[in-house]
Amino acid sequence: MFTPSPKLQGQDKGKVRKKWRPFRATDFESLMYPCFIFCTILGLFPYKNDGLTFELSKSGHIVTTVVIITAGIWGSTVLFEVNIMGDIRFDGVPGALQCNCYYILGGVIAVITYVMTKKRSLLLQSMQEVSSKLPPELYRKMSKLVHAKDIIGFLFILMQMYNCIIPFNYGDFFLKMMSLYLTMLVFQTDMLYMDCVYVLKACFTQLNDNLLSLRELVVSDEPHLLRRIYHEQRNPYLLMELKALKKRHLMVSDTVHLLNTVCSMQVLTTIVMTFAEITFGLYFYIVAWQGARNIINLEKQIWFAYYITSVTYYSIKIVFIVWACDTGKDQALQIGTTVHDILISTSDKQIKDELQLFSLQILHRENSFTAKGLTVDATLLTAIVGSITTYLLILIQFLVTSQTCIAKKQ
Repeated sequence: MFTPSPKLQGQDKGKVRKKWRPFRATDFESLMYPCFIFCTILGLFPYKNDGLTFELSKSGHIVTTVVIITAGIWGSTVLFEVNIMGDIRFDGVPGALQCNCYYILGGVIAVITYVMTKKRSLLLQSMQEVSSKLPPELYRKMSKLVHAKDIIGFLFILMQMYNCIIPFNYGDFFLKMMSLYLTMLVFQTDMLYMDCVYVLKACFTQLNDNLLSLRELVVSDEPHLLRRIYHEQRNPYLLMELKALKKRHLMVSDTVHLLNTVCSMQVLTTIVMTFAEITFGLYFYIVAWQGARNIINLEKQIWFAYYITSVTYYSIKIVFIVWACDTGKDQALQIGTTVHDILISTSDKQIKDELQLFSLQILHRENSFTAKGLTVDATLLTAIVGSITTYLLILIQFLVTSQTCIAKKQ
């Protein structure tokens, strides 16, 4: 049921560095490899991994500092030209408001990413340790989704670069290239978070499977409990496995807490940005549909087919994040149910005592994925959809009423 300790696995891994292959992950490092590479390209991954530990690289940290400072100056210059100098003009106030909102929120995520650089190395180290007992077959299965979304998503955003260059306009070029970089930065930080949640979900699933296997052993042992010799040999083994599972659950729970600490503000900002961009995109589409063609400068947008692509991209991304967090929370809750089932299935006092301690541990560790107190689950997604729908219905009703009034006056 159990695999060798993380330390031994790490030693073996450090001796033999396997070549990475897409959709063929065998450990945490190979599963996260595409995300790590894309983060390195963007200057967001100042770490080195020797197969045992994640450490902050001095040269990498310098590169990250230079990149963030450059991006900050670039973004501030764009906002200055939009709001003060007026060199970059928008046809309407909503377009300028969207630009300000996007740059400010993207800048906040960039700053948070930089500030949390050191804590993120602790998070990655903890992730590598708690996931070391996951079997290679499970990693291979997870890599089909993780590698696909990371690679396809990055290439999809990179394709928008063509729209940034052609047609070339000096002012719009710097605006759109900075927007493209912020989009990539936000996407990679979100994917890093989602990948970690997905791995923790797998850890909870494995814990639950191990508990189910333990339940079968406990139930099958009941007829033999009166056999003193068999009981003395078998009972310590079950207690040992139960204590190991309890310890592992504590490690995974600590990692969930660390993930919430490191990524909480980033995820909250991402949620606000997603809500704003979807709302702006649908607003521009409805207003343009009503005949106001100059409400937004499409030549200043990085997206092909803006009205479809932008809304679809942000909608799919937030659905994936919420799905990973919601299913991960469900798997964590399922462990409590399984422990209770084992508790009512055994009459052994020692096992009952250990299960009750395990149950108390589960009750004291709320393994949900949060963003500054806001739980990321299906309820949040429902609230976002409901808010956007209500706003759009009010907007449509307002536009229809306005047109009716204008028609009556004519």
